[in-house]
Amino acid sequence: MATTEECRAALDKLSDSMRGAEGHVRAATELDRSVSCHITDLDVTFAGRMTDGRIDVRETLEGPPRERAEIRLAMTGDDLVALVAGELNFAKAWGSGRVRLEAGLRDLFRLRKLL
Repeated sequence: MATTEECRAALDKLSDSMRGAEGHVRAATELDRSVSCHITDLDVTFAGRMTDGRIDVRETLEGPPRERAEIRLAMTGDDLVALVAGELNFAKAWGSGRVRLEAGLRDLFRLRKLL
């Protein structure tokens, strides 16, 4: 089972990858939205903002998100690490319910370029 530190490192790696993206993918990363990622098996939430092509994690909270972020993710720590490492296909994981992504319709259309 992935640790809180490994999940935080995976989010940092995802953020770095987003920052280096180009073209249509880069355009999708340029949202300015609140974001939360709830790690279900650890019952911890990383909360912050997606801005300037990065995910800026500002808080690590025990339990589910306290506030409703504009972009909300939920998954196990192992799935987060596997997604970022390219070992788990996001579309298949989302379709099977292993990963939950909730956002406004316009944001979902932009985010699909990332995922």
